[in-house]
Amino acid sequence: MLVEAPGRWRLDAGDPPEPGRGEARVRVAAAGLCGSDRELFDGARPDGFACYPVVPGHEWSGTVDAVGPDTDPSLVGAPVVGEGFRGCMACGRCREGAPNLCASRYDETGFTRPGAFADHLLVPARLLHVLPPGADLRAAALLEPAAVIAGAVRHAAPRPGETVAVVGAGTLGMLALQFLAASSPARLVAIDPRAERGEPALDAGATAFSRPGEAPEGAFDVVVETAGAPGTARAAVRLARRGGRVVVTGIPADPADAVPTSLLVTRALSLHTVFGSGPADWTYAVRAFGSGVLRPASLITHELPLTEFAAALKLSGSPDAGKVLLRPDLDTSPTGGRTDGPLL
Repeated sequence: MLVEAPGRWRLDAGDPPEPGRGEARVRVAAAGLCGSDRELFDGARPDGFACYPVVPGHEWSGTVDAVGPDTDPSLVGAPVVGEGFRGCMACGRCREGAPNLCASRYDETGFTRPGAFADHLLVPARLLHVLPPGADLRAAALLEPAAVIAGAVRHAAPRPGETVAVVGAGTLGMLALQFLAASSPARLVAIDPRAERGEPALDAGATAFSRPGEAPEGAFDVVVETAGAPGTARAAVRLARRGGRVVVTGIPADPADAVPTSLLVTRALSLHTVFGSGPADWTYAVRAFGSGVLRPASLITHELPLTEFAAALKLSGSPDAGKVLLRPDLDTSPTGGRTDGPLL
């Protein structure tokens, strides 16, 4: 599935690509959609963070079915997920283990390199994470957003007995609740304007659910913001107690949504932000998934074939949808040929 330019896509048939030196070819099992895929389609990505034409799809899982020269042949047949950032591996950030913050360039699967909205995906083998045998590959497609949240939780460093709040109860928020519940908090409060998110939040590990404005300000040791909506970063800072820790993962569309620096200083808050995820975050997420701490299957609400990309993209932005997956094995196209996609 190729996005030729903002607002224009097509589905093409072709032979699977051949892996090059150090590469593995993955037969895609499932690929998730998120807000950044809608930005890519709409042409709303920041300058330098998209390259057209491009095959989208940065949240994925699959099985290695071929490897190139100088690649471990034992990978063939392995269930895998993979990191998306293609760092230069030479700059200081890459050498520190943060290719998502590469100082030389931005280069990421699904945005500047062909992604997983396809039958097959080529990826450097060094970016792969092998899953346990028999792993649920549908659920594993959510390990990319889980790795982002793993980074947020690592920054937050929750300790047993602390009070914790998660602002936003979408996919990222639910994953955050699952991670944070494992740290044995005294209270774990999910905050979201949608009342219907309350029961899923409690199932994910929250001890309470609140609407915005209901949770007491200045009451939480740790606050993790996952919504990326106007006002949510500000709300997260206000919820933190003096000396508390705040991690912001969302990017609000409103540039005027200023975080109150007076509270940051007078409450001596520690504020972290997260952009993507590095290898350590992926390792954390994959281990949590393998141990059962992370249970992303419950967040999947819709699964569609590649031929229904336009419908899936629209559905992924619906307030009633959880995680929407595209699955190549569901494709019912009678010819497997080219399909021109309608505009959304």
